[in-house]
Amino acid sequence: MSGLVFESGSNLMVGRQASLIWSRLDGVDLLRGLAICMVLMNHVNMRLLGARVPYTDGLPRQLVSSLVWNGQFGVQIFFVISGFLITSTALRRWGSVSAVNVGDFYRLRFARIAPLMMLILVILSLLHFANVKDFVVSQKTGGLGRALIAALTFHVNLLEGRRGYLPASWDILWSLSVEEMFYLGFPLVCRVFRRVSFLSALLFVFVLLGPFARSQAFNHNPVWREYSYLGGMDAIALGCLTALLCAKTRLSSTTLRVLGAAGAMMLVFVLGFSISADRWGLGRTGLDMTVLGLGVCMVLVVVAQTRWQAPRSLGPMVRMGRLSYEVYLTHVFVVLGVFHIFLIMGKPVRAVPAMFLAALLLSGLLGALVSRRYSDPMNRWLRARWVKDATRVGSVLETEAMIAEGG
Repeated sequence: MSGLVFESGSNLMVGRQASLIWSRLDGVDLLRGLAICMVLMNHVNMRLLGARVPYTDGLPRQLVSSLVWNGQFGVQIFFVISGFLITSTALRRWGSVSAVNVGDFYRLRFARIAPLMMLILVILSLLHFANVKDFVVSQKTGGLGRALIAALTFHVNLLEGRRGYLPASWDILWSLSVEEMFYLGFPLVCRVFRRVSFLSALLFVFVLLGPFARSQAFNHNPVWREYSYLGGMDAIALGCLTALLCAKTRLSSTTLRVLGAAGAMMLVFVLGFSISADRWGLGRTGLDMTVLGLGVCMVLVVVAQTRWQAPRSLGPMVRMGRLSYEVYLTHVFVVLGVFHIFLIMGKPVRAVPAMFLAALLLSGLLGALVSRRYSDPMNRWLRARWVKDATRVGSVLETEAMIAEGG
């Protein structure tokens, strides 16, 4: 959730000057598109289950799990990509992690994340005051004021772990809480540790702690197992480590092929054979998310160093990935609207596939509209006024010196 996850560009600089052309990494956008679709499918599924629509009757369990129960895995993919892009961007802008400008880092994050988040909070508050069903924050969870404080201070996840789930439109902000809390400390740690080896060691500590935070044996709160800070920060740390590796090492074509195949198999295993993974104890120990994160990192290395371009047939998924932050923060409005129409129709099971497709399509269109008309213009406006070198946007995998040398 830039929510999630989100840095605005999965971009790679072409040429020696920041003002020259940037090309996007299609593989990064494709992974984000896959992730946001998994989140969307999961949220539509939850509405259908709440209405007791037996639309999965007769379908194989694993097929159902892969299609509509991978929302948490989608967020984990977002976290990995977020760490990868933010670290790559830091290397591009400042040349090394030790040179990160803390003030500019925070201003750039604010420009990307805050405008849409603040707009969403205003809308949600108005809907709460209007007593619109599915948008009212109950007193059990502290009411509207408590939810606003949690959102603005990045502890929606902590609030839900202690008091229970907020309405769906608020609940999605838990991932922003994890992500932005990580980035509150990231530039400071970069300046304090300075050397990449020291920073990498700290990132590895996060990677090691992640499974324990998700493990049933060490965490008895089911909500906190999914939403804890450490349970998501290991994925961000993995993405950071991957960016540091890509900036330092150029792998051979053979190594990249092996790495890509291994990463793809790990993704397929976790996302397509989740029941077997649970049977092996990976879910219970929190290691399924680690395996997924490692697979995503492998794929990121390959698409970054080969500059893989997606075929035209995958264009819609790539475009969805480019809009992932806007789609993530606004899709609940679409899901609730489509679901309400479904209820008015009498909950016909035959209309369920159309409901899923409509939610995906309309969420993408709304995300595109919000991006074009609001969040992107606000992002550019704020950066132009706050950041001295506002042209240095996007993330890259090589420093400027390496590019100049042809590396």
